[in-house]
Amino acid sequence: MLYQNLRSRRLSILVFMALTLAACGKGQVPLEPVRAVKVLTVGESTATTDLEFSGEVRARIESNLGFRVAGKVLSRPAEIGQRVKAGQLLAQVDPQDYRASADAAEAQLVAAQINRDVAGADFKRYQDLHVQGFISIAELQRRESAYISAQAQWKQAQAQSSVQGNQSGYTRLLADGAGIVTSVDASAGQVVAAGQPVVRLALDGPRDVVFSVPEDKLGMLKTGDKVKVRQWVDGQVLEAVVRDVSASADSVTRTFVAKAALPKDAAPVLGSTVTVSLGLGKNVAKTLKLPTSALRLEAGTTSVWLLDPNTMTVKAQAIEVNTAEGNDAVVTSGLQNGDQVVLSGVHVLNAGQKVSVFGAAK
Repeated sequence: MLYQNLRSRRLSILVFMALTLAACGKGQVPLEPVRAVKVLTVGESTATTDLEFSGEVRARIESNLGFRVAGKVLSRPAEIGQRVKAGQLLAQVDPQDYRASADAAEAQLVAAQINRDVAGADFKRYQDLHVQGFISIAELQRRESAYISAQAQWKQAQAQSSVQGNQSGYTRLLADGAGIVTSVDASAGQVVAAGQPVVRLALDGPRDVVFSVPEDKLGMLKTGDKVKVRQWVDGQVLEAVVRDVSASADSVTRTFVAKAALPKDAAPVLGSTVTVSLGLGKNVAKTLKLPTSALRLEAGTTSVWLLDPNTMTVKAQAIEVNTAEGNDAVVTSGLQNGDQVVLSGVHVLNAGQKVSVFGAAK
């Protein structure tokens, strides 16, 4: 009997200890932390549909100049940025061979002229003999033919001499007009072919702004439109008129080149960078803007977290973004005035999660 009582007590103690240990090992489920977030109350703002492009100031007339003959470049006085006058020497190739050819052509001209003069004198003498009846008409005609042939050879030699003289003059590359050298593509000692660009010259006169327009914005620009041009150097704003829009896209960038004429009295630095604005101050519209930090991309859809002020929880809201203005995104649908959007920490929130507004009074 005593043994059975001891055994019952031991079983009771073991059961009690097992139940105690089981109760201790069962922890409480941790509650999800309440995150502090910054929110923005959405409201319409005024925006313009202006488009801005980066452009470059160029001369209306810009020429690639090259020699009309081939040869070795002896000198190239022209340098990038140098202002030159009309007729100023820009570069020169070796003229020795061309001068020798010109001298040879000149000697042939002298010989042809002598032959012509001798044939002319013979023909005049034989005309007198024919009048006196000493020679036949056939002999006179032979002398006339010889004179006509000598005359033709003289004209040929004269033309050849003129061509060779021009070739010798073409060894000097001269400026077509006053302007600024914008590029040099050959140096002394280099052998160049006829027509190969050596110097690029921007002539004085009208200035254009050249900029590229993507295909989807091409319909917003046409010849005659006025655009605003802001210089990067000093911020000065000029009004220009579009005078030409390319009919085909660039093979590499797939954009269309547009040119706008600057005012005649404007003198911006050639090659300077400017900003071209289309339709400044027009097409004013009401838009909804959000900082880009509030956006989240999930499964190809752009969304934001909306705060429910009654339950202080967040829910996902899909939106559509039209474009960007600086660090803001222009939202076209998905939001309404008065919606409270979470601005930061959007990637660590979950749907239905409890939040608190950062900086709100407790």
